[in-house]
Amino acid sequence: MKSSIVNHYKIHAFKDRNQFLGQISDEHKILVAMNAEKILKDDKRLREIVNRNIGYPDGIGAVMALRKKGLDAVKIPGAEFWLDIIGRYKDEKTFYLIGSSQDVIERTVAKLHEDFPGVRIVNYRNGYLKAEDIAALKEDLTHTKPDVVFVAQGSPRQEFLMEELMAVHPALYMGLGGSFDVYCGLKKRAPKIFINLGLEWLYRLLKEPTRIGRQMVLGKFLGLLLLRRL
Repeated sequence: MKSSIVNHYKIHAFKDRNQFLGQISDEHKILVAMNAEKILKDDKRLREIVNRNIGYPDGIGAVMALRKKGLDAVKIPGAEFWLDIIGRYKDEKTFYLIGSSQDVIERTVAKLHEDFPGVRIVNYRNGYLKAEDIAALKEDLTHTKPDVVFVAQGSPRQEFLMEELMAVHPALYMGLGGSFDVYCGLKKRAPKIFINLGLEWLYRLLKEPTRIGRQMVLGKFLGLLLLRRL
């Protein structure tokens, strides 16, 4: 896998989703979605997790940074790619889902069984975890031994949890943020025209003006990229 360092974060470049799918077939790593906001985050623990695992370009900012460094890279939306993983490996691998509310996780599992007949989901649970819940989760993972674990929480909380779980049960882990809510139809992604133009961030801002603080990070990121400070 080709990669480059962007603001001390190692990000891997993929020419398309099929290449990514093929290269993670036997990996016991954490897949971390990288965007402008995360690249600018000054978090030593998060940086170490990303650099030991597989950070991939989930946002247009990450794609631009990789291309500026001479790598052939495309945006790989985590909200779609986790379903690509299930589609490719549902007959070979087992899955475990963690995250969101109890209602959402149950809807997600039911919809996955409808969309991917035969998919083997060994267990699932919501994302509200106390210390005793994490201990029970670790025990269940060592018992059920899933090949792929999806964790849908906020970042970097989900990355920290996946690192902890990886220590007791090596597998392919992927952080999904709010992807279960999107999959169930409770939240909407940007229309295809926004996604294709790399303007998904603009759609989110138009729908949620309170995100202005977070979206200003993209402007800062682009400025630093143009000045070659990343």
